[in-house]
Amino acid sequence: MTDASAPPPDGAVLRTAGLAKTYGGRTPVEALRPLDLEVGPGETFGLLGPNGAGKTTLVKLLLGLVRPTAGEATLLGRPVSDADARREVGYLPEGHRFPPFLTGRETLDLFARVGGVDADRRARRAPALLDLVRLGGAADRKVGTYSKGMLQRLGIAQALMNRPRLVFLDEPTDGVDPVGRREIRELIETLRDDGVTVFLNSHLLSEVERVCTRVAILKDGALVREGTVDDLTRVGRAWRLLTTPLPPPTAEALGGVVDPDPAPRADGLALAHVVVPDRGALGAVLDRLRADGVDVEAVEPVRQSLEELFVEVVTHDDAPPRPGQRRGLEA
Repeated sequence: MTDASAPPPDGAVLRTAGLAKTYGGRTPVEALRPLDLEVGPGETFGLLGPNGAGKTTLVKLLLGLVRPTAGEATLLGRPVSDADARREVGYLPEGHRFPPFLTGRETLDLFARVGGVDADRRARRAPALLDLVRLGGAADRKVGTYSKGMLQRLGIAQALMNRPRLVFLDEPTDGVDPVGRREIRELIETLRDDGVTVFLNSHLLSEVERVCTRVAILKDGALVREGTVDDLTRVGRAWRLLTTPLPPPTAEALGGVVDPDPAPRADGLALAHVVVPDRGALGAVLDRLRADGVDVEAVEPVRQSLEELFVEVVTHDDAPPRPGQRRGLEA
């Protein structure tokens, strides 16, 4: 087992080594099984899993809110047990509540003061963040008058008051309408562009798929999938081609590899599916098509949605990882 108290390799912002939590009692519950995980600087990392999978336990362990049964973890190169590890960490909890009698500006000031942010920085940061989350015009309105989307954006602003290098966002788009979700997604993209590492916990998989660079799926306390969204959603080695119609001899020669749609599109082009073992074999197919006078307009890998992958993984115990995917520790 690696030493989580050592300097993180390659500047890892978040790292766990064999991190586990079992809650005691008459019937012990393994809330999180030994977990090895790394998140790098500037990543937008998505944590997924059904209810009871161990997501909340993991976040509590990383924030030092509960003690692990085994293993270690670091934030920004410091053990999570060290209070200094959280000085450059922001956190938006799920279902957060703000005093309704405070204004947006007063709310930021209060929470930043509790977090140890000095008065000068609070005075500078609050107006800038309120503008960033598009609440500048509502800064002096009572929070009790805010919509759900406004409250979520105010929550993100409070998580950023200490200018964090790592921010945890727990269900940031929960209960927010499509316009509000888009605004929050744009905020997350702005954080990524600024080099802030975002650890996102969400059930809205379509949002995760849009903003996250890498994801992990927990099931029954164990890591069962981890990788880039691109790798996880790729379906084997299947490709979709958009070409001019294939001459019959070409279609016959490539039968079993290229499966053309029988009906051409309105623009005269045709779709075809190709299943090959690797990119080299794909290149050979494309060479043959061009040699036979077929114009190839587009080539793209066939993918499933992140939601489809998630359902497949959490409903089948024996779902094997696809090529390019990493499977986590099994129970």
